[in-house]
Amino acid sequence: MPWTTPLQNYSHAWRALRHRNFLLFFSGQSISLIGTWMTRIATAWLVYRLTHSAILLGTISFAGQIPTFLLAPFAGVMVDRLDRRKVLVYTQALAMAQSLILAALTLTHRITIHELLALSVVQGVVNAFDMPARQSFMLEMVEHRDDLSNAIAINSSMVNFARLLGPSLAGILIAATGEGWCFLIDGVSYIAVIYSLLAMRLNPAHREAAALRAKASMLTQLNEGWNYVCSFLPIRAILLLFAIVSLMGWPFTVLMPIFAAQVLHGGPHTLGFLMGATGVGALISGLSLVFRKSVRGLLRMIPLAAAIFGIGLIGFGLSHRLWLSMLLQLVVGFGMMQGLTSSNTIIQTIVPEDKRGRVMSYYTIAFVGMAPFGSLLAGSLAHWIGAANTVILSGAACILGGAWFALRMPAIRLILRPIYQQLGIVPIPDSASQPASIIS
Repeated sequence: MPWTTPLQNYSHAWRALRHRNFLLFFSGQSISLIGTWMTRIATAWLVYRLTHSAILLGTISFAGQIPTFLLAPFAGVMVDRLDRRKVLVYTQALAMAQSLILAALTLTHRITIHELLALSVVQGVVNAFDMPARQSFMLEMVEHRDDLSNAIAINSSMVNFARLLGPSLAGILIAATGEGWCFLIDGVSYIAVIYSLLAMRLNPAHREAAALRAKASMLTQLNEGWNYVCSFLPIRAILLLFAIVSLMGWPFTVLMPIFAAQVLHGGPHTLGFLMGATGVGALISGLSLVFRKSVRGLLRMIPLAAAIFGIGLIGFGLSHRLWLSMLLQLVVGFGMMQGLTSSNTIIQTIVPEDKRGRVMSYYTIAFVGMAPFGSLLAGSLAHWIGAANTVILSGAACILGGAWFALRMPAIRLILRPIYQQLGIVPIPDSASQPASIIS
């Protein structure tokens, strides 16, 4: 038996990085995402500093996310018809301009809540096109579908490393100099991801396929994508659970400045610690998925992750100590990212390439598009019943959503099994008696 090192035993964990295009994307995006998370924290703290209002925290978040809900279906059709790399270059350039404008207004002390609202809407419009393009572009970067799940897991780990580092840096920088420098760093960081996109060498077959799809009517393609999502149980169930968790659970981040300042009696550094703890939990979750060799077994993680997320939120709502709140945020981050990445991986594995952009646009709606309503709901509830009770209620809703999905898993497994067999993910059984739970 040949001798192997521990590093060789786990070499499969980084197999997607063997693809030059994905390695470029990973390098550029790693830099850019740190700036993105700095801006998220700085924006939340700036709103709270200017207004001290839970309702306005929710309103700003709503303004930044509602364009995704309204535009994502049309953006998905465009993503399937256009060169996805060009779409991403344009969206990153526009996002850079938005961050630099926000930096200029803040550093010159001219920023108002109305300008924050308008710039949040601009960012929401950009995200409506950027997110489905980014998700559907993944297969073009790795080429081989066998490496797709690993690429998604590595991407999630990258996002969560940035979630860990970005808020911590933002908390320190806000306390030292103010929010404006966070926005400026974010704006400059987009240069890295734009360069990585331009440096890629892509298979022209993808552009040719997009050109063929562009010959069909946009209305026909829009209707085709909607019918596919509605009629295909695995994707429909995953997106519905995703929407519930997004509506009720994820808007807890909108209330984080209130927890940092009023519940835990801290400042911007406390907010950074809490968001950093969420990032640590999410990073642990992402790394656990990186070491998986296959998509098999991810289905059962979806309802389990929703339950873990909900339990963490309930505990966080009850906590009044910083160390305990940070510990519970580890649980929240782990559950949140485990469900997000597992869902993304299954959907991207089973969706046909010609519908990828449209399906991922509905994934974007479930992920981001429902969040604005959740942000308004969370802000309003926090105003009436308090931030702590709002988060406890949100956690209970996530647990119920996970239970609902678990009841539908037997039917979902029956549909996924032949698809996994066709893709070579699970072996074709010798007899029809082999249990469907092999894919769970």
